[in-house]
Amino acid sequence: MNLPNYFFADLPAEASLSPMMILDACHALRRNRDRFLSERSTAQMVRLVARLAENWLEPDFPFRKHLLAESPNGTGFSRETMASGLDALFKSITIESLTGLIRQELGDDAAMDEFRGGETPGKRAIALGPGLMVHVTAGNIPTPGIVSLVHGLLLKSAQFVKCSSEHPLALRLFAHSLYDADPKLGACLELAAWKGGGHPCESPLFGEADVVTATGNDETVESIRRVVPSRTRFVSHGHKVSFAYLTKDALSGYKTRRWTEGAAADVAAWDQQGCLSPHVFYVQGGGETSAEQFAEMLAGQLTKLEQLQPRAPLTIQESAAIATRRSFYEVRASHSGDTKHWRSHESTAWTVVYENDPQFQFSCLNRFVYVKPVADLHDLLKHAELVRDKVSAVGIAALDDEARPLTRELARWGVSRVCRVGAMQSPPLTWRRDGRPVFADLLWWCDWESAS
Repeated sequence: MNLPNYFFADLPAEASLSPMMILDACHALRRNRDRFLSERSTAQMVRLVARLAENWLEPDFPFRKHLLAESPNGTGFSRETMASGLDALFKSITIESLTGLIRQELGDDAAMDEFRGGETPGKRAIALGPGLMVHVTAGNIPTPGIVSLVHGLLLKSAQFVKCSSEHPLALRLFAHSLYDADPKLGACLELAAWKGGGHPCESPLFGEADVVTATGNDETVESIRRVVPSRTRFVSHGHKVSFAYLTKDALSGYKTRRWTEGAAADVAAWDQQGCLSPHVFYVQGGGETSAEQFAEMLAGQLTKLEQLQPRAPLTIQESAAIATRRSFYEVRASHSGDTKHWRSHESTAWTVVYENDPQFQFSCLNRFVYVKPVADLHDLLKHAELVRDKVSAVGIAALDDEARPLTRELARWGVSRVCRVGAMQSPPLTWRRDGRPVFADLLWWCDWESAS
């Protein structure tokens, strides 16, 4: 499949991009949105997006085949990891989930199509998506960028995506598949890539936008915030981490293997690169399965998973980081029974470290994970205070009657998403990322106070 480096306006390579080209592209996007997108119904957009997601689940879909064929060199992930991630994403995008998202956010399927009445007599309202959205995407995993494009389609907005210069292929192919499905809608979308940090194209791009969304590390997000005009809405998602908690009653009998398999899947998904990837598995003590036993079982599951879904090759720096971290724990384990570690043989494919110290520990990622014992959830949260404002999700393995009080305590502590172990990297489309409504920061409302 022969794709241009950039998208429909045929923007040239980074060195040739100019502020005037960006301005022209933004003006064309707004015109195309007025002609081809703004008058479409929400139901039409839902059907189109759901049908496109169904296509991406088909093994013979040309855009999916091309993306998998280019893995890992073109994507940063093994073919199997990419396929698993695509399946998880596009299975979550259905007519039911898209409609559910709109109802959750707006309360009415047609709130973006016409003035609709509510509970207040004589008052009607319509929700309006931004004329032009600009997305600044991160390069670690492709799913957040694709979901941002889906949101923009539902809001009937023109979109300009500033891709990461590292592995933008998945986003490009999704955009091209949209163009292939509906060229008029495709004309309302533009992609380009350049290295961030003061590029001369950023000022005119942000100046033309109604909304700018940005995902990345905290430094990147803050640098973008400083140059976005004050009149432009700015929605950002910075660095986050996740962890999991497994109760002693859940890790008993046949259930233990199921939870261990789920934990391994959470670690392997996107090679632990996402904000929803677990850094630590906390295991409640006093049960049938100790934290140390769970760690050994998790190592066995990661061994099996590496055969089915291998991790992608690493850079020299990434491999060195794992080797250094492994050496540290190897020395510590040789001098203390409070530390043990398991590792893949003759590779850095996966590492499990058991530590008796319950203090939260940041992983160096790429399937390097910690297992730590705690007395209970209160004990865990005391030792995770370091990341209290930086937690994206907590996975739990618990019996049904345990789950509700645990989830309530996590919510009060500040966690915005709680899910079962095994589903940490598969959030529903209705997920309120960072605890914020999905659409509230993106759209406008117009109230019509009509005669009662």
